[in-house]
Amino acid sequence: MKLLSILAGSLTAMVLSMPAMASPAKPVIGFSIDDLRVERWARDRDYFIAAAKDLGAEVVVTSADANEQKQVNQVENMIAQKVDAIVIVPMNSKVFGEVIDEAHKAGIKILSYDRLILNANEDAYISFDNERVGFLQAEAVLKAKPEGRYYMLGGSPTDNNAKLLREGQMKALKAAIDSKKITIVGSQWVPEWSPTTALSIMENALTANQNNIDAVVASNDGTAGGAIQALAAQGLAGKVPISGQDADLAAIKRVIAGTQTVTVYKPLKLIATEAAKLTVKLVKGEKVDFNASLDNGTKNKIPSVLLTPTALTKANVDMVIKDNFYTKEQVEGK
Repeated sequence: MKLLSILAGSLTAMVLSMPAMASPAKPVIGFSIDDLRVERWARDRDYFIAAAKDLGAEVVVTSADANEQKQVNQVENMIAQKVDAIVIVPMNSKVFGEVIDEAHKAGIKILSYDRLILNANEDAYISFDNERVGFLQAEAVLKAKPEGRYYMLGGSPTDNNAKLLREGQMKALKAAIDSKKITIVGSQWVPEWSPTTALSIMENALTANQNNIDAVVASNDGTAGGAIQALAAQGLAGKVPISGQDADLAAIKRVIAGTQTVTVYKPLKLIATEAAKLTVKLVKGEKVDFNASLDNGTKNKIPSVLLTPTALTKANVDMVIKDNFYTKEQVEGK
């Protein structure tokens, strides 16, 4: 009897430690984020959780702290927990093929969020039109500096978005390059989108070119911030046009101050809310209105929802206040 009592107690403990059972009526969604230490992703997380809650879904969030193997392990753990769907912001877009197959065998839907997962069979993808983002970045810099020596500061080489951004940037610059109005004097990718690495790259580029760089096309606000530090050390901040994206608060302040030319605004509440709706529809087997299909290296193109970004310069940067993205006090605060 004592043995039966012990076994019964152990069984009760196991049941209590198990996660709530997922179901289409009340979906449990895993949200795997590459690095919550980045301001942008913390905002996405909060908007996504709120939107999912309104739809009757529960969200389990993990952060891989920029470690690709840790992220794969976290997704595998979500599969073991038998969630209904997993939304992934990939650290490395190329390492999820096997784990997504594993998820599908367990009946779990997979959504690529903001960054397209490559060489895998995810069920759907949602993002802003990243090629358009890159085009807007370079277009704004070109408008500010129609002629001169340009440096291209790319994003992380493991992030497919970085390549899409570059495609858009080069489309915007092609005519000026062909007419020799501008010259690309250097180009480098920035591992993990690191502002510190961007600072070092920009310092080296300025040294190699004797400070003779007229414009910088940087692929996000973090790398722009690092580059602007290097420019400031040489007395060039505000004199050399530079781009970014994400509308980070620091970048908004730089746009107002004139040290950053443009940031591309991608309303995070919009993508997070639409992603939550899309995920719940996938779980429930409901119709989704996709507006694109993208090649990710597999035989089948990935059904996609691409949202429209907006370039913010000093002329229209107050849009972030009008959209309640930031308060006036945040933007004007020191």
